[in-house]
Amino acid sequence: QMQLAESGGGLVQPGGSLRLSCEPLKSSGIIFMYDMGWYRQAPGKQRELVASIGKDFTTNYADSVKGRFTISRDDAKNVVSLEMNRLLPDDTADYYCNAKRTLADGERHDFWGQGTRVTVSS
Repeated sequence: QMQLAESGGGLVQPGGSLRLSCEPLKSSGIIFMYDMGWYRQAPGKQRELVASIGKDFTTNYADSVKGRFTISRDDAKNVVSLEMNRLLPDDTADYYCNAKRTLADGERHDFWGQGTRVTVSS
């Protein structure tokens, strides 16, 4: 079981920036074998995909964050990051890192971190 740990959340004013990072704990996994993603869940809302980056470095973004957020991965350092700029109050949520893959025999692996809270408020 891969254990993921997020960091970088906090309180920021509207228009500000934050950088979230995600990495496996205690060498519990190697991210280059996984498609990685960042999800968020705001109070009273369902968890939603924010951004994803495949093993081939293909990226995908929610419409609400396009042009403001950038997902990246450094497989050599075993870390995935989410650069968040021009933050809005609506970006306030718990942000979760996800790693998923499907093996050749069809077995699916789907791992989540514990989340890091981002609060955008003046």
